[in-house]
Amino acid sequence: MRRKPKFTFPARFLLILLTLCCVGLVYVSFILNISGGPLNTIAGYVFIPMQRGINYVGLWISDKADNLKDLRDVMEENAALKVQVDELTSELNTIKLEQYELDNLRELLELDQKYPSYEKVAASVIGKDAGNWFSIFTIDKGKNDGIDVDMNVIAGKGLVGIVTDVGPNYAKVRSIIDDVSKVSAMVVTTSDRCIVHGDLQEMNANQRIRFNDLKDPDDEITEGAQVVTSNISEKYLQGILVGSIGDLKKDSNNLTKSGTLTPAVDFEHLEEVLVILDKKISGEENK
Repeated sequence: MRRKPKFTFPARFLLILLTLCCVGLVYVSFILNISGGPLNTIAGYVFIPMQRGINYVGLWISDKADNLKDLRDVMEENAALKVQVDELTSELNTIKLEQYELDNLRELLELDQKYPSYEKVAASVIGKDAGNWFSIFTIDKGKNDGIDVDMNVIAGKGLVGIVTDVGPNYAKVRSIIDDVSKVSAMVVTTSDRCIVHGDLQEMNANQRIRFNDLKDPDDEITEGAQVVTSNISEKYLQGILVGSIGDLKKDSNNLTKSGTLTPAVDFEHLEEVLVILDKKISGEENK
């Protein structure tokens, strides 16, 4: 035998009914003006909590709206600040780059004044061979600017190398750190001569190059002594700073010494150079 379905009164109808009853009671209470009567008491129990709830919800919604507005304002302010930071960072990088270029130009000017008797032309490095070091590189000046093969190149505090090839508007330079480079040099304090050899392996290991055949019979030469191009060099002009002695030791013949030399030029960050337009008498060997 099937059960009869229970009758259910929809909740929304119940809510509407209660609301109408409450409104009716309030209206009757108002019409009859029964002060302190039971209707007023019922209305107090029913509507005051409802009013409090409505006020609470309204305040909560208003507070959330204010928070959202504040969050939106903060996000907009952060976006504006980010744009400002990006602009300031870009300006700072530009200033640093300009300062770096200014330092390079000031260094070239000081180097130019260090060798005032030589006519020179400034050039920018525009290419280099593979590797970390500027052992062989290309500059943006050539025959049209008076540059020729075997002209000396300087930068930083001293000797870079020599021009090996030249075109109308470019030239190639082999630096003194290249493996095939040799420079006849001498120690400033004693005028004792030696041969400086390029050595990329030594540059990679210790940022130095080698020298040998140094005659120092009285053991006067010490680490840190400056070495310049000698007067007997066939292609390098005399007196250009090559570097400073890093270490030295006696050779097995007990007559000469050899060791390493710290170059006067930063061969990892060459950007601007000076080409000396004065040439020494040509020779067969690059000494």
